[in-house]
Amino acid sequence: MDWKSYQKVLLPDIPDYHKIDVYTRHGGYTQLKRVVKEESWEPKKLIDLVKAANIRGRGGAGFNAGLKWSFMPPKQEGVPRYLACNGDESEPGTFKDRRLFEFNPHLFIEGAILACYAMQMDAAYVYIRGEYADWIDILQTAVDEAYAKGYAGKNLFGTQFSCDVFVHKGAGAYICGEETSLMESLEGKRAYPRSKPPFPAQYGLWGKPTTINNIETLANVPLVLKNGAQWFSSLGAPDHPGPVLYGISGHVNKPGVYEYPTGMLLTDLIYDVAGGIRGGKKIKAVVPGGVSVPVLRADGSTPGWVPTDQYKDMMGGRINVDAHGKPFSIEGVTMNADSLGKAGSAMGTAGILVLDETVDMVRYAYRAAAFYDHESCGQCTPCREGTGWLKSLLAKFVHRQAGTRDLDLLLDLCYNMEGRTICALADAAAWPVRGAILRFQDEFEARVQAAPAVLV
Repeated sequence: MDWKSYQKVLLPDIPDYHKIDVYTRHGGYTQLKRVVKEESWEPKKLIDLVKAANIRGRGGAGFNAGLKWSFMPPKQEGVPRYLACNGDESEPGTFKDRRLFEFNPHLFIEGAILACYAMQMDAAYVYIRGEYADWIDILQTAVDEAYAKGYAGKNLFGTQFSCDVFVHKGAGAYICGEETSLMESLEGKRAYPRSKPPFPAQYGLWGKPTTINNIETLANVPLVLKNGAQWFSSLGAPDHPGPVLYGISGHVNKPGVYEYPTGMLLTDLIYDVAGGIRGGKKIKAVVPGGVSVPVLRADGSTPGWVPTDQYKDMMGGRINVDAHGKPFSIEGVTMNADSLGKAGSAMGTAGILVLDETVDMVRYAYRAAAFYDHESCGQCTPCREGTGWLKSLLAKFVHRQAGTRDLDLLLDLCYNMEGRTICALADAAAWPVRGAILRFQDEFEARVQAAPAVLV
């Protein structure tokens, strides 16, 4: 499919589509009614359909949603089950869920209730970033409309299936977006991540079976039911199919949220969709999936430095060159898991940050580290101490006080933080720093060379 002829399905250009009468006039809640009322639509059939469509999670991890649903244990009489809907998008560069809340909330609500039907759940809890005050009100209004029309609540469409939907204001911390922290916060506790196992499907909200899905992920479910799994899986990149909301920000002429299929060329998104680089400047770097994913160097040049063996299996060995030993650039890189993985980054939330030639990559790394230092919950020592050390060491480079060993110290710190904590916040802090060093080592070395000699 030519992306220029793509017709939007997540955010269609229909006036007042956020209102329930407009949504239902265009077929809204039809799929929910069909599944709940027709005996042929048993829960497992719906799970299998979503699995076959390969709706990969849009919250960052990219896991097959239907496969995740299948992890829920068999229903036990008298044991409640819950869906937690993750709308706590607090990562810099990520702002696509609020677009759904504002312009198509009923698509998400229908998808959430369908998910509850598939997994035989009693309620869906929608956790929204606390700073999204207006969007919380918008979604609550939509939920109230769904109850008033009989699309949520008790005995839907005269059947035995009931499903409540609750809107919950977030606690104002980045860590609340981690799925187990989200559950802790929903329960009224401090948002500390839980150790796994047990996994949420076995021990989730209030100790009951729970599944956590991203808002955009759930919004795709009614579309799959309407158009079929084959339609969805054939749209965009084969390894990561379907429509996606690209949040493009930074030094572009037209920042915003754009809906297109996965597999879009990064260069098409930057130059055609977002109008090119602001002020006629040159592009320097792109962060393709929110600030936690490694940065891509736009020009394909390499600092000429070969990482040590310990990094070769952890993006370091391929961070500057492709499989043929040629320097990577953003030319030919597409927005899907396979292409971005080969380029040494990740799709994440498809929040694309575009950085022009004026950006100081040392300061960029420092800003990323400062964010994660502020947002670490402090439960795990490698994260609590490591994020602070990342910030402190990078501050030395910013102020031209770094020594020659500080680069190696930064990389060792990243290596010893990653994969050693309960949740992935330490990984998210290490990746942008290590990516900036490995792709822009020349800028870091320039700060070392400018540092005054230290007498010992």
